Amino acid sequence: MATTMDRDRDMDSQLPTEINVVSLNCWGLKFISKLRNERLAEIGRRLAAADPAPQIVGLQECWCQDDYLAIRRQTAHILPHGKFYYAGAFGAGLAILSRWPIEESTMFRYPLNGRPTAFWRGDWFVGKGVAVAKIRYGPGPEHVVEVFNTHTHAPYEEGRRVDTYFCHRLAQSWEFAKLMRAAASARGHLAVGLGDFNTPPALLTYRLLVAGAPGDPATARDAWRVLHPDSSLGAYAHHAAERARGRPLPTAHYNLVENGATSDSAYNTWRWSRARQRQLGRPRTAAAGVSSRHEVAPEDPCPNGKRLDHVFVAGDTASWAVADARVGMVEPHPTLECSVSDHFSMEVRLVATRPPTSSHNNNNNRQGPTTTSASAGSGSAGGAAIKTPEEEEEELVHRGTYLKSPEGSLHSRGGDGASSYTARQGQGQGQQQHEVRLEGELTADEYDTILEEIRWYAEREVRQRRWRRIHFFAWVAALLASLVGVWWSPHNYVAFILLLVCSLGLVAGTIDGLISLLFIGSEMRALQEFAWEVSNARAALTGEQHFEEGTREKGW
Repeated sequence: MATTMDRDRDMDSQLPTEINVVSLNCWGLKFISKLRNERLAEIGRRLAAADPAPQIVGLQECWCQDDYLAIRRQTAHILPHGKFYYAGAFGAGLAILSRWPIEESTMFRYPLNGRPTAFWRGDWFVGKGVAVAKIRYGPGPEHVVEVFNTHTHAPYEEGRRVDTYFCHRLAQSWEFAKLMRAAASARGHLAVGLGDFNTPPALLTYRLLVAGAPGDPATARDAWRVLHPDSSLGAYAHHAAERARGRPLPTAHYNLVENGATSDSAYNTWRWSRARQRQLGRPRTAAAGVSSRHEVAPEDPCPNGKRLDHVFVAGDTASWAVADARVGMVEPHPTLECSVSDHFSMEVRLVATRPPTSSHNNNNNRQGPTTTSASAGSGSAGGAAIKTPEEEEEELVHRGTYLKSPEGSLHSRGGDGASSYTARQGQGQGQQQHEVRLEGELTADEYDTILEEIRWYAEREVRQRRWRRIHFFAWVAALLASLVGVWWSPHNYVAFILLLVCSLGLVAGTIDGLISLLFIGSEMRALQEFAWEVSNARAALTGEQHFEEGTREKGW
């Protein structure tokens, strides 16, 4: 009969030594995305045949459940567990596939998420948020990875003088970071955050994702920057902070392998001109044996490529290291010759840095210092060198794989782990300084920037609400006036036109009134909650006492 220790040893042998994570925006909008069925079927085939096999997959813009089920059927042998998430009027577009069982799942909807008046964009109607899955990969209470999959508000107005959706993305990054910290710090689980965040590292929205709370230096680590700490801060053509670094215009290949450009890559056929796209998949091209993929040479310029898709890791980072991070799903569809999505995938492999142990025998099998063969010249031949945990950690750091801040140790928490890059652009009086702080706690100035953005957006919404109310009451008055006019007007087409116009106007005014009362009202309260949390965090950082400001006299 097997002893308890034997059973525990069997369970230990089944614990994973690596976790392979894939995040992909599928571009699967029904009736809108081109060649959706063919492309998503190819995505399923590639996931099923991937080497190494993925163990956790997060999909975004997978709107149709039929597409999700098709991918599930193709990948059932490696990803037997999955969850399709529901939200909003048309669905969240989020799905999580897993090698291991999903114990719990939650769909967390963002409090700030677009506007119903921008119905042609659809962000508000799909109820964007965070798909959360608690995945168990072993028997012990610590053998849990919490996965957070999201697709934040699209930056429709990026590059304009005023981006009215930036406040929404700030609030969404703030909420996402809170969820990650709760899993990592409060529950002590390994937390993996992935998705299409619509933010490059140059923006404050990215800072919120990796910054720790005041007094809590435990931050989420960007898996790509762990291996590529000098990668780009944004698209070369659009971000002053990136141009100010003085780097040459990146090539298509460099953007792929060093900068991790998952969006707007020169290799992605959906970013080509329509004339070039029409050449894809033609029989004469296939007969000639010419691959459209090679129409883009590795040395071709790629000024717009940027990394918007990220994989963040937090929590039990002392036990896991980043062994690999790459951009995937680059090769085009084998017959259609188009890219399988308008984004490339972000693929990360985490490896265990210590032998996996079950909670049942942790006390009986504590790992002592590691004994390895001594290298030549380090002492007597055939001797053994004992490595302390600190030396093991440094070895991992030198290999560029350990999930730690550039300064300070995860074990000792020494220093604030902050790193920043300062660049200058221009000469003389026109000189501008661009500083991008990538890690460490948020500064008081950054909190002030967020609060100023909230105030500006709140004032905009107050004006919008005022005009919508005026619009509603104006049409009510117009309808009453038309009724009086109909009473005294001849019974002919004049009365009909008056009633028709005023009835249609009242419908539009009523919609505006409801938007003012219901939507903008709830949005303003969400802004107040966001502002309070930011002000409270700033006070905790500076040591000031936090007084909640009244907002009634400010109109919001």
